[in-house]
Amino acid sequence: MPLPFLKKRKSPLWDRIRSDDTTRLRLKYDTYYHIFERQDGTKVVKDGKEFVMLSSNDYLGLANHPKIKEAGKKAIEKWGSSTTGARLANGGRSFHRDLEEKLAEFLGKEACHVFSAGYLACASAVTGFADRKSLLFADKNLHSSLWSGIKLSGSRCERFSHNNPEHLLDILEAEKDSDEKIFVLEGVYSMEGHIAKLPEFTKIAEDFRAFVVLDDAHGFGVLGKEGRGTANHFGLVDQVDVLCGSFSKSLAGAGGFVASSREAIDYMRTHSKQTIFSAALSPASCASAQAALEIMQEEPEHRERLQKNLGRYRSILEGLELDTWESETPAIPIVLGEKEKVYYFWKALLEKGIYAIISVAPGVPPGKDLIRTAISAAHTEEDLDKIEEALVYAKSKI
Repeated sequence: MPLPFLKKRKSPLWDRIRSDDTTRLRLKYDTYYHIFERQDGTKVVKDGKEFVMLSSNDYLGLANHPKIKEAGKKAIEKWGSSTTGARLANGGRSFHRDLEEKLAEFLGKEACHVFSAGYLACASAVTGFADRKSLLFADKNLHSSLWSGIKLSGSRCERFSHNNPEHLLDILEAEKDSDEKIFVLEGVYSMEGHIAKLPEFTKIAEDFRAFVVLDDAHGFGVLGKEGRGTANHFGLVDQVDVLCGSFSKSLAGAGGFVASSREAIDYMRTHSKQTIFSAALSPASCASAQAALEIMQEEPEHRERLQKNLGRYRSILEGLELDTWESETPAIPIVLGEKEKVYYFWKALLEKGIYAIISVAPGVPPGKDLIRTAISAAHTEEDLDKIEEALVYAKSKI
């Protein structure tokens, strides 16, 4: 038995870990990190019970597309599972170059760099260009990946009210003398489903000589010609300096990208630690993303079906007079405004075999506690019937 004076003294961090109320409540109410034993299209199975998935970002319903699965298999057979290192150290592969060239052409940019995660890509879209001399102007409802990039850049940052060009202008009036201004925006804000007021923001950027970074993870595949995204939707590709996004939404894969001019991508590869030190995107992920990109251009029926499903889902929500925060996209919140209501609504959906996700303050503004839902091209009429029945039941429980 060790002597008392030889016992290792534990860090006080353990006290914080063990007394954390947020973790305790999460575990008590079991709202996140569920494990599913099986997945087939929009259906998932947990503890033997089948659920219709209503919170996936698989907007075009491509996750089980045979061409994508076959492309991933062939890439592993040819290249193995991984390049096992960062591209700076181990070099890239021709499949990285091929995907980057096709993405850049599709997005209307000169060059592109692909990442092993969308979070890394979007953080790099900030850290690759901003430094301590820069002054950033950020929508207060940005995704966490962009806030990470902002913090890591060491730049001063001014926040403006969500999707509010007028408030941004008010802030800029006091910052006219700043040289390097960078606007950080999203094309589609996934929690709210709002489309950025990009024409107004890019006009302000032009007037103030600002550099524009646009995270289009949720606009890519949904908006614009053949799914080219929010900038294309508004005809403003040239007015956006840097586009970034994820492969885990419409492309139904894993990874992310940053697209811009050739000189900007070269600069990011030199200065962004997230780019320099992160492992390269895997062969299977590259091949799957490229196959999905081709399908987006060759099979318009997926976007057509998404719009059809979205129309029916909106009519269901409107008929039930549920608050959808004026969502304009397939990412649709059901705003209930109180944590207790959100929890009981969510539980009722589970009872009826519908899986969605809770988001409460501080993850959303006070009074905007909500259920986050997302519609997919893969949802069937039977799925939508079941979703409607569950929503009627859930509303009766609050």
